Amino acid sequence: MNGAQIVVKALEDEGVRFTFGIPGTHNIELYDALDRSQKITPILVTDEQSASFMADAVSRTSDQVGVVNVVLGPGLTHCLSGVAEAFMDNVPMVVLTAGVRNDTGKSFQLHQIEQMAVVRPVVKAVLKLDDPWEIYPLMRQAFALARSGAPGPVAVAIPANYFVFSQGKGSGLDFDTPGVSKSRPDPFPVPADLDQAAAMLNRAGCPALYIGNGAKACQEALVRLAEKLQAPVATTIQGKGVFPESHPLWLWNGFGNSAPAFVKKIMDRADCLLAVGCRFGEVATASYGLKTPENLIHVDIDQGVLNKNYPAKLAMAAEAGLFLDGLLERLKPRQTNDDLKAAIEHGHRQVWAEWLNRPPGSLVSPPCFFRALQTALGKDAIYVTDSGNGMFLAMEMLRLDSPGRFLGPVDFSCMGYSIPAAIGAKLANPDRTVAALAGDGALLMTGLEMMTAAHYGAAPLVFVLRDGELGQIAQFQRTVLNRDTCSVLHPYDLKSLADSCRAAYLEMPDDHSIEKTISEALSMVKDKKPVVVSVAIDYSQRTFFSKGAVKTNLWRLPWTDKIRMLGRAARRHLIGP
Repeated sequence: MNGAQIVVKALEDEGVRFTFGIPGTHNIELYDALDRSQKITPILVTDEQSASFMADAVSRTSDQVGVVNVVLGPGLTHCLSGVAEAFMDNVPMVVLTAGVRNDTGKSFQLHQIEQMAVVRPVVKAVLKLDDPWEIYPLMRQAFALARSGAPGPVAVAIPANYFVFSQGKGSGLDFDTPGVSKSRPDPFPVPADLDQAAAMLNRAGCPALYIGNGAKACQEALVRLAEKLQAPVATTIQGKGVFPESHPLWLWNGFGNSAPAFVKKIMDRADCLLAVGCRFGEVATASYGLKTPENLIHVDIDQGVLNKNYPAKLAMAAEAGLFLDGLLERLKPRQTNDDLKAAIEHGHRQVWAEWLNRPPGSLVSPPCFFRALQTALGKDAIYVTDSGNGMFLAMEMLRLDSPGRFLGPVDFSCMGYSIPAAIGAKLANPDRTVAALAGDGALLMTGLEMMTAAHYGAAPLVFVLRDGELGQIAQFQRTVLNRDTCSVLHPYDLKSLADSCRAAYLEMPDDHSIEKTISEALSMVKDKKPVVVSVAIDYSQRTFFSKGAVKTNLWRLPWTDKIRMLGRAARRHLIGP
């Protein structure tokens, strides 16, 4: 076996079904070995940025770890945006890149840069191979590291010459290295900390829960916990669906300034907050626009996130499932709080009434669109958003009951995510409906991947939310500056783009066309051909998230700057920008 075949053997033993990338001079032997694999399909993308987004979605929606397979130098630098997104959002990934030859003694080789120094800040670990006999265990180690603890990407660099040279029997290769694929043991909660957490929650008059994606494997325990405490449950954006949103104790994705008034009213009463599997990041908190009670219990598998943005009365590094199991047996059950459930139900009804009772316009109303979309696509559909207004609209208006159904670029907030990620999700879940919700600006970055979808028969529904501008940025600009600069898009013909990528094309001009267009799209996508739907979205009503973020950032300013900005906005509104 040569080194390339050994890499493929390791990938197969890890259950990898797809790799994503573009072949180059240094890894053609590896692509040749992949082509001969009976278990792995190498996916050719149009740009390596899309390769990392596709791998990201495979990891988020299946039990596989997504694999990026790129040439060194520009292949690696092109894919860094998606790698950084996976790093910030705790998504396991293996980034496989070739290295320059180490057997020539020559400098200034093709593509030669200190590439591991470039990638190191956005991966959990960099594994560099110096001994060809270590290819197999090193590959298995990469997957173990990617999965363990707080998940994330791991980069592996294998010198190009190792792919070529044969490593015969008796050379030290061991495909049965014991324990090589096992993850690091998860941290157990300290019994004394569990006792203290239970005591704080048992004493609380109004406990509340804040749940992140780190608890995605614990839905049953989370439901038991919420019902035992009779506590309202808010989740992070990435944690959408981790707690079933049809449950009468589910509150909102977030709380504080970025949530409706009924959420704020309920959470302001909380005298003890248990936060599990979250980091209190800027996006999740809408620029840190939420307040926690003094009695904050923060539990996360990553010690490094504790006491960063919100100091906790009790902070512990522990795996979410282990913590919840230990906590539940220590808690006292409470009587059903019908008043709380009624307040939550009334709040949701009121929000939907306000959304739906606006007079009809000439564009597509977001609440009508998302309600019809979810009804038509069914309970198992996967929704893939992009950075911007579309992500926050989908977060606020979709109601999901399980994790892995809402994918979005949250903490790195990288535009261009949705279409390639939807393709990755569809490859990993061929029997499920996958809908991409792409902004018309984001589509310009990675929309050519629709030809990748057409070629491999991985056909998502692509809803392009068209408003002719970078919607969220334009809203922020107009709110505080009364002008938009470089946020209005150059016009383009979406139908021609879809045609050139061998995708079907439909238009959704207004509310009257929503149900008919979605039905047509679902019928057409059954032919394993991507369908592009141009949605004339109405962004005139800002999301709770956007209003909350603006409010938080404005009132955080010193008074002199606050008065200056408000005065400038008022002046420009009066006399023009």
